[in-house]
Parts: sequence; structure tokens; C-alpha cells
Amino acid sequence: MKTTTRVCVIGGGVVGASVLYHLTKLGWSDVMLLERSELTSGSTWHAAGGFHTLNGDTNMAALQGYTIKLYQELEEITGMSCGLHHVGGVTLADNQERFDMLLAERAKHRFMGLDTEIVTPEEIAKIAPVTNLDGIIGGLYDPLDGHLDPSGTTHAYARAAKMGGAQIETHCMVKETNQRPDGTWDVVTDKGTIHAEHIVNAGGLWAREVAAMAGVYLPLHPMEHQYLVTEDVPMIREMMADGREHPHVMDPAGESYLRQEGMGLCIGFYEQTCRPWAVGGTPWSFGQDLLADDFDKIEESINFAYRRFPDLESAGVKNVIHGPFTFAPDGNPLVGPVPGLRNYWSACGVMAGFSQGGGVGLTLAQWMIEGEPERDVFAMDVARFGPWISEGYTLPKVIENYQKRFSVAYPNEELPAARPHQTTPMYDIFTEMGAVWGQQFGLEVPNYFANGDEPTYETPSFRRSDAFGATGREVRAVREAVGINEVQNFGKYLVSGSGARAWLDRIMAGRVPAQGRIALTPMLSPKGRLIGDFTISCLADDLFQLTASYGAQAYHSRWFAQNMDEGVVVENISDRRTGFQIAGPHARDVLQACTLTDVSTMKFLDVAPITVGMTNCLVQRVSFTGDLGYEIYCDAMAQRQLWDTLSNAGQPYGMVPFGMRAMMSLRLDKFFGGWLLEYGPDYTAAETGLDRFISFRKNTDFIGRAAAEAERATGPERKLRSFEVDALDADVQGYEPIWHAGAVIGFCTSGGYSHYAGKSVAMGFVPTAQANDGLEVEIEILGQMRPARLITTPLFDADGARMRG
Repeated sequence: MKTTTRVCVIGGGVVGASVLYHLTKLGWSDVMLLERSELTSGSTWHAAGGFHTLNGDTNMAALQGYTIKLYQELEEITGMSCGLHHVGGVTLADNQERFDMLLAERAKHRFMGLDTEIVTPEEIAKIAPVTNLDGIIGGLYDPLDGHLDPSGTTHAYARAAKMGGAQIETHCMVKETNQRPDGTWDVVTDKGTIHAEHIVNAGGLWAREVAAMAGVYLPLHPMEHQYLVTEDVPMIREMMADGREHPHVMDPAGESYLRQEGMGLCIGFYEQTCRPWAVGGTPWSFGQDLLADDFDKIEESINFAYRRFPDLESAGVKNVIHGPFTFAPDGNPLVGPVPGLRNYWSACGVMAGFSQGGGVGLTLAQWMIEGEPERDVFAMDVARFGPWISEGYTLPKVIENYQKRFSVAYPNEELPAARPHQTTPMYDIFTEMGAVWGQQFGLEVPNYFANGDEPTYETPSFRRSDAFGATGREVRAVREAVGINEVQNFGKYLVSGSGARAWLDRIMAGRVPAQGRIALTPMLSPKGRLIGDFTISCLADDLFQLTASYGAQAYHSRWFAQNMDEGVVVENISDRRTGFQIAGPHARDVLQACTLTDVSTMKFLDVAPITVGMTNCLVQRVSFTGDLGYEIYCDAMAQRQLWDTLSNAGQPYGMVPFGMRAMMSLRLDKFFGGWLLEYGPDYTAAETGLDRFISFRKNTDFIGRAAAEAERATGPERKLRSFEVDALDADVQGYEPIWHAGAVIGFCTSGGYSHYAGKSVAMGFVPTAQANDGLEVEIEILGQMRPARLITTPLFDADGARMRG
């Protein structure tokens, strides 16, 4: 066994083997994998081996598509069989809500290049004849769905990696991982110590324990999962005699998946009476083992399956496979550089290893070798969780996610487990005022405030929800009088030190403002992609406040740490500094009523220390509502006092609280983009229009400058634009295809209803050559083509007179 390596991958399941292969594929041959037992020990060996592309996140779906298409390449490279069965699969819908979800997914697939189709019950009868179609109103068919041999596939990855120069050591148990001062690692094993530049934790069931060796907590937990394999089924024998194999069937109503296995059927369940496994930690002695059969917990699921697939009831059970596999709190993998550690990478929580393992391996290899992945992978970035997460939070969320594995995923749904977790001092006050809560990055955030007979629970829906009326009321209050909401859900950072200005000039693409002023700026990756959308407030020549997305705190903090300079201190003050935003035509009147400072002299994009009531505050003349507005920051301990002051001053002006539903409607009036909607690593500044905030004149080689200048010279191929949509009862949510002259030319990033203008609005990308005012298109919303027109004049305050006045 060699004692030095560039990368040490810990864990020999399908994910670890995929990472190893992709590192060699992209050019790093000095890599090795350590497995304490045999390859596939853990979850891989007892996996059902199914694969599919269906995923609510389009980038995750694309990576799953990559994974599936990779298997044939592996077979060709290695000469080994992955046991591929591309049989296709159909997902059933037994009610309108499930069918709406399938319609939304089918629309996304159009611009992704995935060849799925909506099928009728009559077509399902021909595709999947074992299915009882009572109550079924339709389905989604995907020809890429199928299954494979888990062991053969893992060994194919391993052989391909070895062919690229990788080394694999089995029966080599990692005991410790110790970091040296230079950021490299000593990996202590029972066969000796390996000095590695990088570590990849692909520990699977043992990922928590491997992470603990490095002093970090990864939010993962194993769940018990059970599937059955039947004896021969006559209908399957008949199909095989005709040269046909039965496709997969996903039945969300029955929380089950079904496929052919030999001459019989394999069916697995995501039962409500689920059980977590190894709550106290995964035993090192566990390996190619199974759990005891447990029919009691799946009894209801089996009875439902007998009604949906009658042939099951008459077929004997040949095998019962009951084993654990790991989930993260939201069901997506944990991939990427672990915040707070140098050269330590995560490839864990890949619950659907044979759908996602290839994409995870590609993503991580690109990240390590090229500095960034080719697409936005925030949905599986380990940094989407922060230091607030704990074992006590992870366990109930993992249970909830398991139970909802096949449930409808609504765009407006707020899941209840492990909540409330983090709250501001305003939580009880806002609750008494009728707040209906959402959450972001573990924080409770008001979605809207229910008054009178307005619903105190927002019913999940793909269409306009029952919060529509309350949202409209709040929007009108802002536009006609004045509204107030918290600014807690901004990420906030203090940057200080003698090198602060120079560092900001290098890390941000925009200009760094003078003292007392604010500047908006994109933050770019080396390849010119958007990795941040920031406001810089200059409080002194060596002191700045940055604000950005609250949910991107760990993501942005990791980037700051990776690109730090001497003479700079960055503090994350997101939960230490809070406050309120007030916006609307009477915002200035409210602020003036509670301060001795003359706020009439405060210009748009000014920032100043102001005492509001009894509270020392930092006040910024800016508002994401696009209206006359102020962001008023204070110490978290003073927030309730500040509320009392502003609330009392606002009463004569009809001030009302408003939530995130209203905020997202208000920003559409001004075509303001949102982070991970219009702005994110999939896009460049020039594509989104944020290049207007890039300072090409500054004499600084800021990160991403070369890429941004190259795109400036050639121009982007697509541009972000806004559309007025002739919608019915459903608005754009995101990733709906944009049609023109019978072809898909673009896609939507987000949308909603402008309660101010009384119009449905969408934002999305179209080719630059066609991105002109008045372009007539159609946007596919829940299977219907809705006419839409490109608009370039904001629906509110078109000349900015009120916002800047």
C-alpha cells in the first residue's frame, strides 16, 4: 500500500467508486480508495438497483440523466456488465394534485432534453399491464428508467478507476484523520498511515463516524428500508415469452416502487410507520448484513399494493431484503468542500446511489480539479446547512423526508418536522398577529399574516393558493401606505481591517463604495459564473457590511475563507444584527416620526448610523420591494424595542406587516431577480443583466474578470427577460419551457402574480437575438400553453422616481 496520495477516498460503495473513477477521468491518477471490508459493503450491496431521472430540482435531474447514460460507457471501457435493464418507467397519478406535479415535471423535461411523456390510463394499461388502474387519471412515462446489478456496476466503476491509475485497498480500516498545519491530511489506518493532500468522505452508513474523526458533524441518518421479491408471476412469464420486460411502476399513493425481477416482481415501500436505524451510531461490525424481516411496519403498504398490483397477492414471496441506507434532512446528497475544513470533501447521503452516484462523482471531481462544478449544485451542496444543524434536528427531518419520499412536492409547501428551530425575538409577537410561518436555513420567516377569515394554514398547491387574498392585501398596503417586515433573513457580514477595501475589490466584481454609500455587486467564480449577489455598505474606510441571501451563509462563508487575504477579518453577523424593512409611500414619514435625524436628506443608496427611538441603528436607503424604503438594522437584543417604536409611529399611516409571499410579488413589479432563481452559478452576470454592476474600469484583477470581459466582448447567447402571462389559476413557478413558433427557445426562472398590476408575471431566459420588447411566446404551465409577451418596462415606478426620491 502506498503511503502518499493526492486524494484519499474513504468508502468503497458505489459513490466512492464513482468519485474515484471521475477523478481519473478528469486527469488525476494519483488517487486511492480505502474500504474497511469489501467493495459494496454497506448500503450498496443490498440496494434494489433501480434508477430514474425524475427529481424536482432540474440540475439534480440532469445529473441523474448523466448517471444513467454513463453505465453503457462504463461497460464499454471495462468490458464488464452493469446488468443494465432499460425498461422504462411510469409514475402514476390518482388525483389532480399528483397529476399537476407530473405535468410540471414534464414541462421541465422539455428544455432539459429528457424524452418523457404524459400517458393516459389506457396507455398505462399497455405499458404496465400488472397495474390496476382504478382511480388512476394519468401518469408520466420515462424511457430511461430501469435497473441494474449493484455489485457489477460498483466493480465496473472500480475497474475503470484502476485503468486510470487509481489504487484500491480493501480490508483497510480508517482509524483517524488528522490535519497537518499545511492543510494536508494524515489518514491513519490499521495498515499504516497515508499522507493525502485531499480526503473524500464517501463513508455511506459510516459517514457520520468518518466525519467525526475530523471534528465535524454531517447531518445524516440511516433509515430501515424493505423490499420484497416474489416467486414467478404468470403475466411476467407471458411478457418474457413475447420478448418484453415489464417497466418500473412508481405508485405515490401506495408509497411504493415496483419492477420486474427475473420472472417475478420486486416491490419496495416508503411506509409511514418507518423506523430510523443506528440512532446511536453505525456499528463498525455491520457490513454485508441485513436486518430482521419486519412485515408489521409494511402491512398497510402491502395491502394497498395488493389492490394496485393484484398479481402480487397470488405470488409467493421469494426474498425479503431489509437493510439501512442514509438520508440527509431534505433527501438530497451532501457533496462538496466541507465548510470550516481545508481539503476535506463530502460525498455522502446519496440515498439514490444508482440514480445519482455518477453525477455526484462528476460534480466532486470537477470541483476538486477545475475549482467549480459545471452547473449549480446547491441542492446537494453540503453548505446548504449551517452550524445550527444538530442530531436532534436531523433525525425528525430524515424521518419526515422518508415518509414523504413519494408524496407530491408542492412549490409552496412548508414541512412541519423539527420546527420551529430558530426564531427571532419577534416570533411570539408575529404569531399573535397571525403570522403563517415558513422557514429558511433553519429560521422561521413569516410568509404572510392572516387577518379575519384568511387561512392560518396555506394549503399546498401548484395553483394559486388560499393565501392569494392575504398576499394581495399586504402588497396593496405597501404600495398605497407603508409595510414592515424583518430583515433577519438576509445574510450579513462585517468586513474589517487594513486590507478590507482591497480584498473586497478583488473578491467582488462591482465597485466598492465610499463611506456612507451602498453599492450593489455580483460576486463571480473564476469562470465568470454568479456565486453571489451582494450589497456592500461602507461604514468606514476599513469597515463594511455585506448583505446577501440568508440561506447562502455557509456557501458564502466558505468562499470567503478560501479566498482570504492578510489584514482582513470577516465576521458572520447574520443572527447578531437584525431589524426591519419599511417600504411604501409613507416609509419616510414613519422613520422621521421616531428619530431626531433629518432623514429627508438621506439619498437613495445612502447608509448612516441613526438612533431610532431608543435604539442605535444602521439605516440603509434601499428596499427589495422597489418602493421608497429603508432597511433598519439593530442589535438582536434591541429588536423588540425597535419594533415598538416603529409600530407605534406607523399606526397613523396605516402600516401593516407583510411576509415573503408579498415580497416575492412586489419584486416582480420591478423585475428584480432572486438568488438561486434568476441569479446563481448556472448563469453569468451578462446573461442576467447584473453586468451593469460590474466595474470594468477599476484597476483590479477581480475574480472572474477575464471570463466577464470575454463575454462582454462577444455578448451572451441568452438574456434574462420578464413576461406578462395570460395565466388562468396557476402562475409560473420555475423551469417552465418558453415556446416560440412551435419550438422551445428558453425557460422560466421564477414567476408569480403581481397584485399591484393585477397581472401574472414570469422571468426567464430567451436567446439574445429574440429578447426584444413585445416578443410573443407561449409558456407551458401545468400542461397548458399560455400566451405571454416580453415586457421591458417595469410594472411599478417605471422611471424609479419613487424608489429613488
